[in-house]
Amino acid sequence: MPVSRQLSLKALAKAAGGKKAAMAEKAQAERSTGYLLGGISPIGQKRRLDTFVDRSAEALDRMFVSAGRRGLEIELSPVELQRVTNARFYDLVS
Repeated sequence: MPVSRQLSLKALAKAAGGKKAAMAEKAQAERSTGYLLGGISPIGQKRRLDTFVDRSAEALDRMFVSAGRRGLEIELSPVELQRVTNARFYDLVS
């Protein structure tokens, strides 16, 4: 049986240098990124936001991220994602 893993907002806050983290409200997320909810991409955002990726992704050859529209994804390596977004890898899921 697969093990369920969840994003730890506490770990995300620590990675970002803060004490607390919370998911953004829909309107705020859309305003900040320029994308509609459900299609928010880490690439090509209206205002570049910090990108954090779980450390387990570093072991992947390829991964998929949103391409800016619901149901549209792009395939790239974690190294490529890091290069284009300045992503930082941390232990974010438990």
